[in-house]
Amino acid sequence: MTVANKLRAPFRADHVGSFLRPERIKQARLQKANGEITAEELRKIEDEEIVKLVEKQKEAGLTSISDGEFRRSWWHFDFLENLVGIEGYEAESGIQFNGVKTSSHSIRVVGKVDFDHHPMLEDYKFLHSIVGENHVAKMTIPSPNMVFYRAEVDQSVYRDEEELLVDLVKAYKKAIQAFYDEGCRYLQLDDTSWSAFFSEQGEQILRDKGKDPVQLRNLYARAINESIADRPEDMVITMHICRGNFRSTYTVSGPYDAVSETIFGELQVDGLFLEYDDSRSGGFEPLRHVKRKDLQVVLGLITSKFGELEDVDKIKTRIAEAAEYLPYDQLCLSPQCGFASTEEGNIITEEEQWAKIRHVVKIAGEVWQ
Repeated sequence: MTVANKLRAPFRADHVGSFLRPERIKQARLQKANGEITAEELRKIEDEEIVKLVEKQKEAGLTSISDGEFRRSWWHFDFLENLVGIEGYEAESGIQFNGVKTSSHSIRVVGKVDFDHHPMLEDYKFLHSIVGENHVAKMTIPSPNMVFYRAEVDQSVYRDEEELLVDLVKAYKKAIQAFYDEGCRYLQLDDTSWSAFFSEQGEQILRDKGKDPVQLRNLYARAINESIADRPEDMVITMHICRGNFRSTYTVSGPYDAVSETIFGELQVDGLFLEYDDSRSGGFEPLRHVKRKDLQVVLGLITSKFGELEDVDKIKTRIAEAAEYLPYDQLCLSPQCGFASTEEGNIITEEEQWAKIRHVVKIAGEVWQ
């Protein structure tokens, strides 16, 4: 077995989780919305397409296998609005992504937050049942910080963020154990909240909202660390730090520097998926704050936003640059984000998507051989 195929996640060649939705699923979701097919019929179509996706991931050379988030409309809301005490609703407007706006869907906290009978447990069970022994089923869910970052909170339910934190941590502890009980050994927390600290403009927006950036960084770190504190020893929990990913656009630019000591020195996750596909993410110098030899850093050097393949030698050079701060044994490679954080997907073809995945696998195989 080569180093590129190490058995413990994250893997030398890995991925963030979401894949372009097949046209068949998009049509079926429209039919379901129009009352033309039942929920059971839609799920059957999703099952069939996920089976195909699993085989495509294996054929491309991946060890970690996701369901592509095929059953979701959003990478975060579908999970969060199925927690007890949180509901989805239509806000006045969506989020602006460099000239492209999302739909207006959002979430709000309307009762005490808890985890109970979550539908994504069944989603994971199906994935786990078809992955097989030689691959690892990867489950992705939003970080608990996304509740602080995106949800409106009824002040009659929670007077402040400290009160909400207590219940949120309890809910996530239950969620982690529930996924573990269904066989999950590789769980990823997806998180865009950290991007608020990547620029002075972002921190000023927080201050304008009455938030103290330093206190908020500490709150976010506590939410992660306390939620995963009791995870079983044989369960890997990673986190993907995202700068926005919708229709091949993004929302945030800026290096990791301002919050690097917290992200790299304090978070107790097993691995970090970092966006490094272009200059907007800055350099690798913040990796010097990594204090643990068991922390894996997955370099998102391959973009999921556009179809053109990156120059192999340039990617290898950038991995070597990162290795000036962390040894190769602590580094992995992946696309910088998923291919479809929402059901709309990035502006990239399926053929280009799989070429990207094969590109990651090929380069990783050559670097870690």
